[in-house]
Amino acid sequence: MVSLGMNEQKTEHKRPAVLSRDHARPRNQPSLSDPEIEARLAELVSPLTYALVNQYHNLGLRERILTLPVMVAMVLTMIWRQVPAVAELVRMVTRDSLLWTPPIRVSQKAFSLRLGSLPEQLFRSVLLELLPKLLERSKARSRPQSPIVARALRHFERVLIIDASTLEELFRKVGPLREESKPILGGKMFGLLDLPSKLPIQLWHDPNPDTSDRSFLVRVQQFLAPGTLLLFDLGFYGFEWFDWLTDHSVWFVSRAKQDGVYDITRRLVDTERVHDYLVQFGKHRSSPCKHPLRLVEVLIKGRWYRYLTNVLDPMVLSTADVMDLYEQRWRIEDAILLVKRLLGLAYLWTGSVNGVALQVWASWLLYAVLVDLSDAVADKLGVSLQTISFEMVYRGLYHFTQAHSKGQASDPIAYLAAPEQSDLGIIKRHRKSVERDRRANRPEEFDYQLDNVLAALNF
Repeated sequence: MVSLGMNEQKTEHKRPAVLSRDHARPRNQPSLSDPEIEARLAELVSPLTYALVNQYHNLGLRERILTLPVMVAMVLTMIWRQVPAVAELVRMVTRDSLLWTPPIRVSQKAFSLRLGSLPEQLFRSVLLELLPKLLERSKARSRPQSPIVARALRHFERVLIIDASTLEELFRKVGPLREESKPILGGKMFGLLDLPSKLPIQLWHDPNPDTSDRSFLVRVQQFLAPGTLLLFDLGFYGFEWFDWLTDHSVWFVSRAKQDGVYDITRRLVDTERVHDYLVQFGKHRSSPCKHPLRLVEVLIKGRWYRYLTNVLDPMVLSTADVMDLYEQRWRIEDAILLVKRLLGLAYLWTGSVNGVALQVWASWLLYAVLVDLSDAVADKLGVSLQTISFEMVYRGLYHFTQAHSKGQASDPIAYLAAPEQSDLGIIKRHRKSVERDRRANRPEEFDYQLDNVLAALNF
């Protein structure tokens, strides 16, 4: 046995902590500003901030150096230009103009306190005033829709997606949070997204991260007009909700629970790999589902995928369209991921509920501006918005800024859509292997002519 000397210590090998890079504090330098990009932001957002000044005064808020227009400009700059810290943002605004705000002298403490005191509903109002304007711009463009969305729009006025996402931990423990021994989450955000334009219609933030998804549905109902098709996941599953949608002529596509109990009232398609049934749910419940629903089951690689819809007519939504439309529900997941990872909502600057909400609204506002820019690029190229990478449009702005500073470009849309910029990856790369696998896994029944299937079933 070898004894350790007095000056020798036994080395312990510990596994390093697992870090989430998207959730880590940014350490990069702020990106360069560009007058063309900033002019676009100012054109869209600045008038809305000044239009809300009366609402600002109606809330009993006195004039300050950090007014609503100034705070919006600073917060948007912090996200858009990826400023790594509040201290750096304060140094920037002291020396340079930020968007529509001239240089001002302000302390880091004053800005941090303002994040906690400026009513977050003012930021939300700016966002909600902007969204309808961007939606109208999207409708006015002539770029094509993806085939599945185009087919859905023949029968439905709008195609919307609903989802919720929990925000990450609060890093900076200030005030009351200093006494907390466990990590505190930033709450939960809920979104209603327009599928054709990829723009949010409505957004909510709840400071309670444990809020159930279904408790949020009351706030959603007022935005669901008759003729809408709604896509959602199992988090919103419920017979009362299904009945409300059917009663109000709002149609939906969702996943079906594996253990659902039902009676089959009609078999539209019944093969080894595809089932398409009209069913009545709630067989053994005291409050069953009042209206019949349609259950679609598809066998792919030995696993059954189950979908539910209240669109009973297969001439409106074919069996394949039910499955393909549910796949489009992931577009809201893509939006949330982009807002968190690319626009930095995975890192929360402040420990105050109000400050978190300000960051949520500002991040989604910039997401909407990025989508509008990407849509304009898609329109210029004459391709579907689905084929455009929002992330690469965002990253391509760096190259536009460099070209603009050299006098080689003046319009970001024309620059990003130019053939010589194809290496920027603005158009998503078509992966033949993925498409080949997708076709191989689709049941042969999906290739049948719908009218032949209906004729065989005497529908």
